[in-house]
Amino acid sequence: MGSGFASSSWSLFLHLLIIMSAHGSGARELTKKHPGEFIDHHDPASKHGELGKSMLGYHMDDDIHIRLRDSQHHAMDDPAELDHDHVHQGTHRKHAHAYRPSSHMDHMDPSSMIFFTSKDLKVGKRMPVYFPKRDPSTSPHLLPREEAEAVPFSSKELPHLLEFFSFSRDSPQAKAMEDTLRQCENEPIKGETKFCATSLESMLDFASGTLGLDSNFRVLTTSHLTKSTTLLQNYTFLKTPEEIPAPMMVACHTMPYPFAVFYCHSQESENKVFKVALGGENGDRVEALAVCHMDTSQWSPDHASFRLLGVQPGTSSVCHFFPADNLVWVPTKLSI
Repeated sequence: MGSGFASSSWSLFLHLLIIMSAHGSGARELTKKHPGEFIDHHDPASKHGELGKSMLGYHMDDDIHIRLRDSQHHAMDDPAELDHDHVHQGTHRKHAHAYRPSSHMDHMDPSSMIFFTSKDLKVGKRMPVYFPKRDPSTSPHLLPREEAEAVPFSSKELPHLLEFFSFSRDSPQAKAMEDTLRQCENEPIKGETKFCATSLESMLDFASGTLGLDSNFRVLTTSHLTKSTTLLQNYTFLKTPEEIPAPMMVACHTMPYPFAVFYCHSQESENKVFKVALGGENGDRVEALAVCHMDTSQWSPDHASFRLLGVQPGTSSVCHFFPADNLVWVPTKLSI
């Protein structure tokens, strides 16, 4: 991880520090109490809120626990946000259970309006695009590795996790957590390497291990050049999209969870990375990051992109835009 991380651009540090520092980084205030001491889930006190003060050996003051929970609820309470996360997370998976079946464009989930084909990469192309607008101050933040590894990240522990985070079993948040854990535990599709990162360190370890321990690399994101609250509108390609040379890439997508989780993966099949200058019909300007997957033969026929574009697996490339809080890691050459 060393050389690649050290040579990354300052945008990497700024972007990831914003994610980690958002909302005062309440989780950083967790203090070690009894290493290896697990919650007694049969303790009646746990049923009345005391569970929030002791989680797998960690002690959390009342005000810290409240702040962290408030941040989690803000980030996970919006069904539209959960749906959009699922669309992005399902981009490369065998199963497309997160998508809503529909045979008519008018009934498509607006948050799925991110897909296009490589033939659309030209000046003047006009298409509707959905860009979520998330407030970093209410978004879940990455935990330090030590704290992340102390929290079970397993579907087997879901009942205990729901109890700790105060989510009822039939709530949208509980369903989102269950889906995230299941997606992380699913086997990768053919030619895919995947990992769910719960800390900055683990994300960097996976990126450097995938791109090459001796490689230098940088992180790419979508940038909104204007402030706007509009989520879905028509955008026009203002310039010829710029291809970013990337023989390999690692894409990291945010997952709905009480703390930041990134579904990171890389594929052996051909992928192309583009920077696209977009102009919205309301005057918005976006420097958007897009990835085109040239081989979709391993994708589920039920994938949302195929319904939106009217194509079948393996018959067409599928491209999609990335929201601003998703990351793409690419190798870069040293300047001598």
